[in-house]
Amino acid sequence: MSDRNKAFGWAANENSGVLSPFHFSRRENGENDVTVKILFCGVCHSDLHTIKNHWGISRYPIVPGHEIVGIATKVGKNVTKFKEGDRVGVGVIIDSCQSCESCNQDLENYCPKLVFTYNSRSSDGTRNQGGYSDVIVVDHRFVLSFPDGLPSDAGAPLLCAGITVYSPMKYYGMTEESGKHLGVSGLGGLGHIAVKIGKAFGLRVTVISRSSEKEKEAIDRLGADSFLVTTDSQKMKDATGTMDFVIDTVSAQHSLLPLFSLLKVNGKLVTLGLPEKPLELPIFPLILGRKMVGGSQIGGMKETQEMLDFCAKHNIVADIELIKMSDINSAMDRLAKSDVRYRFVIDVANSLSPG
Repeated sequence: MSDRNKAFGWAANENSGVLSPFHFSRRENGENDVTVKILFCGVCHSDLHTIKNHWGISRYPIVPGHEIVGIATKVGKNVTKFKEGDRVGVGVIIDSCQSCESCNQDLENYCPKLVFTYNSRSSDGTRNQGGYSDVIVVDHRFVLSFPDGLPSDAGAPLLCAGITVYSPMKYYGMTEESGKHLGVSGLGGLGHIAVKIGKAFGLRVTVISRSSEKEKEAIDRLGADSFLVTTDSQKMKDATGTMDFVIDTVSAQHSLLPLFSLLKVNGKLVTLGLPEKPLELPIFPLILGRKMVGGSQIGGMKETQEMLDFCAKHNIVADIELIKMSDINSAMDRLAKSDVRYRFVIDVANSLSPG
């Protein structure tokens, strides 16, 4: 291991998704790299999908985790933006071609050759492993400055969930005029942050859910203006044609028709969840209301830094449940049942030990 750094984490070895201690190696810190001692790592729903191979693209063993906050412990000679001791973040992607049209527009997340933080290979063939581990080495262009105002633990989920909702709000015009009406379908890891960021942008926010279970906390704790239960036919009828935008964060199979009915003429439905099977797209409501359906995937590095700075300014963090690494399998079981308010975060530095 002369040219590799020893690393330790928890990995899934097959599609049961059970995670267990795993020794592996990281590359040596190169001249363009930053080595990060990991303090905290958020648990994303895509981690669960990947370790269980729900999407059919998993290559084991897999150390998941792409909501990473830590301390820079080593920087390469060409790195000027970071120094040892800086608090930094690493999100969903760790490399791209840097030369295509998307990369030239600061949209590295849409690069055809983008490299994900885990369950991927670098250009040299090296398997990449994620943040459920003690250390990671990343090209400095894919490392983020973590603002002073953000706590490391509750700020970690912003690196995926935060940018996933921030980017479409900007792209689809939700931030151009305050007072517009945004519906947020699904109040989980993505949805609860969408409520907070939407309110910070001056939107009127309604949470859309199958039950009234979360109504009080959506309004009192998260700051939503109202709450709409999709099984209440009268309230759904009353809400018809009242929303300018709907962000759909639901990753389970569900009907899009009720969400289209809520949109005004020219309304936009943006889907962010990743169901295992295709959803049915009803065409009539699109045509009859000149409505639009679109998607969005995280954001480029420039926009992700902008999002972190925005959240620091507006005191936006995730609502989290801090867990030990040894609790990760029970946390995954709970995540599969949506039994978390609203994001698990692993206290890596204080609970990960090779012993």
